[in-house]
Amino acid sequence: MATSAPRNDRDTTQRVERYERERIIERPASTTPTSGSNVNVGPTTAVVARNDAVWAVTRIVTLLFTVLEVLLLLRFILKLFGANANQPLVSGLYRVTEPLVRPFQGIFPEPSGPPALDLAALLAVAFFFLIAALVVAIVRAITAPRTT
Repeated sequence: MATSAPRNDRDTTQRVERYERERIIERPASTTPTSGSNVNVGPTTAVVARNDAVWAVTRIVTLLFTVLEVLLLLRFILKLFGANANQPLVSGLYRVTEPLVRPFQGIFPEPSGPPALDLAALLAVAFFFLIAALVVAIVRAITAPRTT
C-alpha cells in the first residue's frame, strides 16, 4: 500500500476563506411588509412634487441656454471658416445671434485677416454658460429643504 504525503491543511483553509469572501449572497428581490405594519419608504408627495418642479425648471433653463450657446458656437465656426454672409441660412444665423453678441463686441480688438476670429461670440458663450449655472444654482438654493 502506498503512503501518501501529509496534507497541507493551511492550503485548504485559505481556499475556503477565499471562497467565502468571493461568494455572492443572493437576497430576495423585494420584501413586502406585513399587512399590519406602517412603513414609510419614500418621500411624501409634496416633496416629490417640489422635486419634479425643480427638475423641470432646471431642465428648461439648461435647454434654453444650451440652444443659445450652440447658436453662438455655430456663428463662431461660420465666421472662423469665412462663410458667405449673403447665404440666407448664414445671414439668418448672424441676425438672430447679433443681439446676443453685441454687448461683447469691442472688448477685444478684432484680429485682421481672412479668417475672422469672433471673440465676442466666444465671450457670449462663456457668459451664457455662467448665467445658466447661476440660475440653476439659485433655483436649487431657493427650493432646497430647510433644516432646523
